[in-house]
Amino acid sequence: MTNQEAEERVLKRRSQMLEGGGADKIEGQHRKGKLTARERIALLLDEGSFVEHQPYITGRTTELGMDKNRYPGDGVISGYGKIDGRQIYMFAQDFTVLGGSLGEMHAERIAEVQMLSLKNGTPFIQINDSGGARIQEGVVSLNGYAKIFRGNTLASGVIPQFSLILGPCAGGAAYSPAITDFIFMVDSVSSMYITGPEVIKAVTGEDIDQDGLGGAGTHCMKSGNVHFRFSTEEECIEFLKRLLSYLPSNNMEKPPYSYNGDPGDRETPELAELLPENQKRPYDIKDFIASIFDRDSFLEVHADYAPNVVVGFARLKGHTVGIFANQPRYYAASLDINSSDKAARFIRFCDCFNVPIVSLADVPGFLPGVAQEHGGIIRHGAKILYAIAEATVPKLSLIIRKAYGGAFIAMSSKSLGYDRVLAMPTAEIAVMGAEGAANIIFRREIQAAANPEEARQEKIDLYKENVMTPYTAAALGYVDDVIEMKDARKELIRSLEMVLRKKEDRPFKKHGNIPL
Repeated sequence: MTNQEAEERVLKRRSQMLEGGGADKIEGQHRKGKLTARERIALLLDEGSFVEHQPYITGRTTELGMDKNRYPGDGVISGYGKIDGRQIYMFAQDFTVLGGSLGEMHAERIAEVQMLSLKNGTPFIQINDSGGARIQEGVVSLNGYAKIFRGNTLASGVIPQFSLILGPCAGGAAYSPAITDFIFMVDSVSSMYITGPEVIKAVTGEDIDQDGLGGAGTHCMKSGNVHFRFSTEEECIEFLKRLLSYLPSNNMEKPPYSYNGDPGDRETPELAELLPENQKRPYDIKDFIASIFDRDSFLEVHADYAPNVVVGFARLKGHTVGIFANQPRYYAASLDINSSDKAARFIRFCDCFNVPIVSLADVPGFLPGVAQEHGGIIRHGAKILYAIAEATVPKLSLIIRKAYGGAFIAMSSKSLGYDRVLAMPTAEIAVMGAEGAANIIFRREIQAAANPEEARQEKIDLYKENVMTPYTAAALGYVDDVIEMKDARKELIRSLEMVLRKKEDRPFKKHGNIPL
């Protein structure tokens, strides 16, 4: 073979590899309103930065007609690239090749790039668009999934991992995204479930369509499996780029610093207007977040799930922080089973990747009720306590209004591990609200009074003044300072700078046993 023939052969093979399943299959992908794997990669990565790894891998199975269905790449595209100049590794399943089904070599290619990402300490992005395990390959497909799950697990807490579900993700395939840190879905494009609608109907008699069972809305609002939901693939990919800008490449680095010029000494007098005079009236904690943190820097996580807690990333004078806040618009900001899970997982992610935590507390307690108790609120609520106590990153808390009982401990207790606790003058800190406390402590005196209602109000006021004010907690060292509302941003920045270089050791252990 001459040099020219060899060169021509390279070009021919490369052309075959780049066309995936062929023009007809690509057109079929577009008819479904979906981008192809290579189009997705082009949108995600800096132009010209993608280096494909093992593009000519081909399946080895020849049984059951697979000898006539062998494609370079085996239905997945993997490699290395850059996003805003930062290195990442990734794979994108190619639905035009055998429906993106996972066979032996398809899995080997993914596992290879997973390990390269881990060894190089870069974020890992996986784009899932697959019909599931390649049935013709039997147990080797299942073994391939096991390798991928193990790779996800080994990388957990070492490098950030992101899953974009941009097509079907069924059966065992769904467990890989579940192990990663953040999952993205797109309306009318994405679906994810363990057993499909047909199987469910056959086994249980339940009738449900694919979107209702495992679409973006279902997973963002009901199951809580998915963190972000979008209307187009383009929006999804752009948001991922923004999220990456808040995070370090690995657990040995600090998050990127990005200051937009919002003055660190900017006052926040608007907080006094946002906070209702009536303690029982709700308000939107997101208005507080918008006021306190760097302008337009808040990036909410899990927005549609367990809305009584708000979590997400923002910046304080350019420093990335993780926000963990009560939302009085829902359930009076009580913590329940789902919000406990949501908060604990977010807190642990922040601790993995050196993101300081800022708690905004306004919470009456854990949500009462038989359903909550029988559903395991003790176990689920303990996850927040465990996550905060375990975390070694800087931890700040600002008590806005009420902070009662075990929920106070979760949101603001220095003994649990918060480094600095601030309180607004409106803060109330106690085991329970004043009305309930007065009824218990002064029950006999109230009953014996000539005017029980007047006596009850006097005892309520007495309890508030002697037990609940932030100055009582401050006198005991449980609150580090009581601040004016207009100084909330300034004081949180000063507090963050105070503990930003903090280092904290833990007793040696293989790992703890969080109450799952």
